[in-house]
Amino acid sequence: MIDFSLTEEQIELRNKARKFAQEKMLPYAHYYDKTGEFPWPIVKNAWSEGLMNLGIPEEYGGPGLGITEACIVVEEMAAGCAGMTTSIYANSLGPEPIIIAGTDKQKEKYLKPLTEEVKLAAFACSEPGMGSDVAGIQTRAEKKGNHYILNGSKFWITNAPQADYYTVFASLDPSKRHQALCAFIVDADTPGVRTGKPVQKMGHRASATSAIMFRDAKVPEENLLGSEGMGFLIAMQTFAQTRPAIAAFATGLARATMEYARDYAKKREAFTKKLREFEGIQFKLAEMYMKIEASRLLYLKAAWAADTSGDSTVPASVAKAYATDAAMWCASEAVQIHGGYGYIDQYPLEKLFRDAKLYQIYEGTSEIQRLILARHVLDGYDPAMEEIPTWARMDPPEF
Repeated sequence: MIDFSLTEEQIELRNKARKFAQEKMLPYAHYYDKTGEFPWPIVKNAWSEGLMNLGIPEEYGGPGLGITEACIVVEEMAAGCAGMTTSIYANSLGPEPIIIAGTDKQKEKYLKPLTEEVKLAAFACSEPGMGSDVAGIQTRAEKKGNHYILNGSKFWITNAPQADYYTVFASLDPSKRHQALCAFIVDADTPGVRTGKPVQKMGHRASATSAIMFRDAKVPEENLLGSEGMGFLIAMQTFAQTRPAIAAFATGLARATMEYARDYAKKREAFTKKLREFEGIQFKLAEMYMKIEASRLLYLKAAWAADTSGDSTVPASVAKAYATDAAMWCASEAVQIHGGYGYIDQYPLEKLFRDAKLYQIYEGTSEIQRLILARHVLDGYDPAMEEIPTWARMDPPEF
């Protein structure tokens, strides 16, 4: 039976995350957006409140919560500050390959410390010349004795300067694309590993993003995740687990834009009337609400699929493609409702507008989601009609 209600535990978690976002994140969102400082006080507070590392299994010290619970938390946090939430949630993305493919020894060594003190992990997949094309990774891994030697560069890596370790994807032979891809756990203090200066971004400025360079970095063979050639599968399984949360990110941001626009429309006057009295404004708010409701239902379905089957590829692509586009639209319309005030940094809308754009880009662009869905429709979809009937029949029915 379909049930759209949350459990008591999920409601409690949502309320906790909402309170944290409104009391600890939102008051400082403007500060971190302007300074670009890494929000260590917020991150440490989120860790102490039990709002980080939600997916780490109980046997390794974590709460062992599902993707659904992670998405519920992410929506609330993203409504407070997208950048801070990215910094916090990256600690779910970074360790996910270890949760998926790690040995007990690897999990004990790298997952448990995240729950014992504030430590960060980063997911290192994208490269300067490669983003969504995971099979096109050029970073090389060469087996020498009981080590792998890594050479290459990663780019767009969230929390790279602050991370204690990285889950890194590298190729034994780039010409073989996905067949030669491997996944490794690389300690940040490994000789030959260094991070670049954080890049200046349009939005999500409270999140540090930088390059990681590998120059003859020796990684012990016991830090290989799975086996050689499993890297592509591990990456895809990771995205299937984490992609629903990007839709939840977008939903939270979209909700914030609607609430700001709603408040402004109720207070602002034009032509002797409140903005809320104009039908054009009412329609914008109605459309925002519709898109937010649809986005939430889509990410919850994707999260449910991830929690129950382990594979949310198709519903997650639907949720991410729709919710991220919806967030961009809502942010744009909220700026429009605010008029000139929406364009200046003394109001939150210009930040939300800048923050919204990234959701259409990272963890698989909107175009990549549509490629995934097109392939599903053409090759994986189970049509309701057993065969397409002839349409232009002119003879009457005979039953």
